[in-house]
Amino acid sequence: MWSASRHNEQVTIGTNWAGYYEYRAATLHLPTSIDELREIVASAPKIRALGSRHSFNDIADSTELVSLEKLPHTIEIDADSETVSFSAGIRYGDLGRVLHREGWALRNLASLPHISVAGAIATGTHGSGDNNGTLARAVSGLELVTASGELRSVSPADPEFDGAVVSLGALGIVTRVTLDIEPSFDVRQDLFPDLTWTALLDNFDAVMSRGYSVSVFTDWAGDVAGNVLMKSLTEGRRPPQELFGARMSPETRHPLPTMPSTNSTEQGGVAGAWIDRLPHFKLGYAPSHGDELQSEYLVPREHAVAAIAAVRALGDRITPHLLISEIRSMAADSLWLSGAYETDAVGIHFTWKLEPESVLPLLPVIEEALAPYSARPHWGKLFSEVRRELYPKLPDFVALARDVDPDGKFSNEYLERHVF
Repeated sequence: MWSASRHNEQVTIGTNWAGYYEYRAATLHLPTSIDELREIVASAPKIRALGSRHSFNDIADSTELVSLEKLPHTIEIDADSETVSFSAGIRYGDLGRVLHREGWALRNLASLPHISVAGAIATGTHGSGDNNGTLARAVSGLELVTASGELRSVSPADPEFDGAVVSLGALGIVTRVTLDIEPSFDVRQDLFPDLTWTALLDNFDAVMSRGYSVSVFTDWAGDVAGNVLMKSLTEGRRPPQELFGARMSPETRHPLPTMPSTNSTEQGGVAGAWIDRLPHFKLGYAPSHGDELQSEYLVPREHAVAAIAAVRALGDRITPHLLISEIRSMAADSLWLSGAYETDAVGIHFTWKLEPESVLPLLPVIEEALAPYSARPHWGKLFSEVRRELYPKLPDFVALARDVDPDGKFSNEYLERHVF
């Protein structure tokens, strides 16, 4: 699919990062200034922002798309307020390099440093850690271009702030983000292979709380749950040599057994900067598998063990089409459309083989199994439906979107189907 940008460049819109979803937009704009972006938005009948293309559904699609990749990538650190303000199209990995060089850090990161900050925040993307909130929880300010082309700022002092952060792109084109930061810190990663299902489910809270961040990788088959990847602060509690029967390994392993370990951030207890350890994958390498599908469901922490058991009961149907699953935890937040809204949560993530004919029919089956446990889907992954009653503030969000964008310039089929 080809189109001309405002600079008369020929650009290919193409597919998402994994090659599954093909964007239907006829035009992709590449503005080089905020003023130009404002003109583009004001004149477009329908438009949305395209980030780093890591969503697996049509959440970012529209008649016209705009990318922020050619806007000036400015980063401003305010040591007094312990915040960083920057252009929204910047990737976490690039932002993290600058922060670490200046002695600062973000508290939490997703497994991929390749994703754009604005896109991750808008879709409620999370990292991991019992005491770490979702990525959006770190937001302390936003600037966005509204439907009229006006540049508007939103801060925690505004009553609609908690609705404007995880916004699904429905309120405008976010141009600048302010995040809370903290002094830089070092992290080590340790792998505990072959933890059994009995050990995991009988000691779930103890396993997930043992490190700064803990991930359990599983294929749902057999009596062995899988490998536990534990990230620990070097100045904090040292990891154990044995985790409920699973002994620490000196190796670095890719979460996917068939992928080279060189793509993964270093494990084996070797300490490194937060930006080099909190993500699972190195910025300069291809993350994950590539040719894949993804889905994820977030359940309240109180239901986690029962929800995991319910998915495990479907293992004979899931495993043949799966590359890997990851189980992670996160702390509650107050953001209206967050999967962790007013509840500590556990994410059950599926990285599927690129077999949509088999995977898509499985999603309603998994959702039915998770229905008793109030599972909320990740907005940027594949799912079949959203249970609106699980989002108490959804009516308020719809009212906010209608007020900010009465003509639905930023709406699309995805939002009409799942939100409005």
